[in-house]
Amino acid sequence: MNTFELTDCEIETFHRDGFVFVDNLIDDETAERIKARYERMFRGEFETGIRPDEVNWQEGVSDPSLTRQICNGWKGDRTVAETVLREDIGRACATLGGWPGARIKVDNVLWKPVGTRPLGMHQDCAYLDWIDPNEMISCWIALDDTSADAGTMELVRGSHKWSRAAPIEQFHGPEDYTKEMREAAAAQGVGEPDVVPVVVRKGGGSFHHGNTWHGSNANLGGSARRSLVVHCLSSEACFVPRNIAHGTGPMYGRYMRHDGNAVMDDNYFPILWTADGARSPWIDSYLGSG
Repeated sequence: MNTFELTDCEIETFHRDGFVFVDNLIDDETAERIKARYERMFRGEFETGIRPDEVNWQEGVSDPSLTRQICNGWKGDRTVAETVLREDIGRACATLGGWPGARIKVDNVLWKPVGTRPLGMHQDCAYLDWIDPNEMISCWIALDDTSADAGTMELVRGSHKWSRAAPIEQFHGPEDYTKEMREAAAAQGVGEPDVVPVVVRKGGGSFHHGNTWHGSNANLGGSARRSLVVHCLSSEACFVPRNIAHGTGPMYGRYMRHDGNAVMDDNYFPILWTADGARSPWIDSYLGSG
């Protein structure tokens, strides 16, 4: 397994642009092992016996023109979890966020076959006002070589400095996937947003800020685009109970305690890394290495 560390130049680029492209987050063997799990996961077959929090596409049931998406695949498959729960990815996200540590909010298992429709451009933090601090850093990992025409993720340079917008109207398969982003740009006085496709080799990827606008066009290329995304919060993130009905709060608010303690339970939002050496102690045994 690779051990990843951001360079000073990459950190500077992230803060300037709201994202940074990186190489070698995972090796080819790991990418192939993860991809080999996708077909069974999207058939509803999960190695751990636990269904992830969101299965937004399932074979034989869902619209084949939509991107396949599972959220918190780490709960259903340990091969996925080996990458999602990596300490070095948590450290990188904490470094970029200026946090004392990082915990998982959610992962995304994404599969975009040829011909599948866009994912609407959005800001991740628009969906997070039930969490304090309302901040997220995401690590997007390509499991296939990417190209601009094959529906790779696109990021809008500098948009992390724009005002926070509302959640978008349609996430999966919108007719105009950049509509809300262009409206947000106009409100900021940005005439021509600088949209940058993530073009990297398999195993590379990007980190992006939770306020950075991003999404993807239809896959008009000749091959599928698969990716794995690790979305991190501060290790000190807490629930905001009064906002739990907002954004994705109704889905993940099920893990909130009812004794007045707003701390996020690391059984469901595991801590990957902290500056003082803390990490959820059950992770190694869960992955079979404890």
